Amino acid sequence: MDDHKIALLETTFAEVRASQETAAALFYERLFVNDPSLRRLFTGSDMSAQGRKLMAALALAVNSLRKLDALVPVLEGLAVKHVTYGVERGHYETVGKALIETLSLSFGERFTAEVRNAWTETYQLVAAVMMRAAYEPETVPA
Repeated sequence: MDDHKIALLETTFAEVRASQETAAALFYERLFVNDPSLRRLFTGSDMSAQGRKLMAALALAVNSLRKLDALVPVLEGLAVKHVTYGVERGHYETVGKALIETLSLSFGERFTAEVRNAWTETYQLVAAVMMRAAYEPETVPA
């Protein structure tokens, strides 16, 4: 990912972070609209705390784009943990859709194609690392 895209992500995420409670609530609203069955994964969860975790994960991803080698092991650990919560491979697409919808609704006309592409590329990168760690464990050579 080039420096211009990373700068776009950093700038737009700073704005999201400024209204993180609203953004997190909107994200989970979009997530559950897109797949109501995902509510079962959050039964008994404090959604405010869950929103803070979401924002922390996004901050980690955005702030680590210049040092992906440090980010990958963290994402891999997070992915394995999410499997224990019941997260399935197909959920990653729903999460990505909810994220882009949240950003689009938050930024309105300022969510340009360039900004959308930067966020989409970043999410696809994160999701690919996580899905590989969670669902494609390496086989040990015989």
